[in-house]
Amino acid sequence: MKLSILMPVYNEEERIADALKQALAVDYPCEIELVVVDDGSRDGTGEILGRADDSRLRVITHPRNAGKGAAIKTAVDSAEGEYMVILDADLEYDPQDIPRLLAPVLDGRATVVYGNRTFGSHSAYSFWYVMGNKGVTMAANVLFNSYIGDLETCFKLMPVELYRSLGIRSRGFGMEAEVTGKLLRRRIRPYEVPISYRARGREEGKKITWRDGVEAIWILGRERTRRRPAHPPR
Repeated sequence: MKLSILMPVYNEEERIADALKQALAVDYPCEIELVVVDDGSRDGTGEILGRADDSRLRVITHPRNAGKGAAIKTAVDSAEGEYMVILDADLEYDPQDIPRLLAPVLDGRATVVYGNRTFGSHSAYSFWYVMGNKGVTMAANVLFNSYIGDLETCFKLMPVELYRSLGIRSRGFGMEAEVTGKLLRRRIRPYEVPISYRARGREEGKKITWRDGVEAIWILGRERTRRRPAHPPR
């Protein structure tokens, strides 16, 4: 199996070099490729990516910022692996956890795996950020009669063809809710494994806001009311 690690990047010149180094240093249990999409960065991110040299790395550049969902779509469209996982470039997630997400797939226990953050005091920058995340996750559980622990997690691992079949339209952070809503609507329940997490604050460049939470709940409601395909592709 080949795993495509998809990394959307926007104005991360202070972290992108470390993010690449960490992602490529992991001892993965399968072949990997790292597909980085520079989503119209206006700082030195592009120059740093241009100097990166690794045969497993491919860089794609958007001429202007289009949003996380759009960056992931570009990466998915060019992915060459059978499976994919999203890894942000902000160093909040530890790529050393990716083999743990792969384990249930490689031993046949799961097809879709989410990394579940525990949000201890050391891993969250704001009470309201955690409550917002829990609120969005609860909304998904109520609407779809499911029980998942972390809808907004970046670590979503699944077959590339499954993601492509979802037809994700959200161009920004709403893609997280849309992906989960469409999976749950197809009665695909993500298998969850605990992961480590270190949130950064606003002063460090945290981009998601309360408006994204409101949008996520709206998207979940939209997906819940849509008719489920009679024979959804998997």
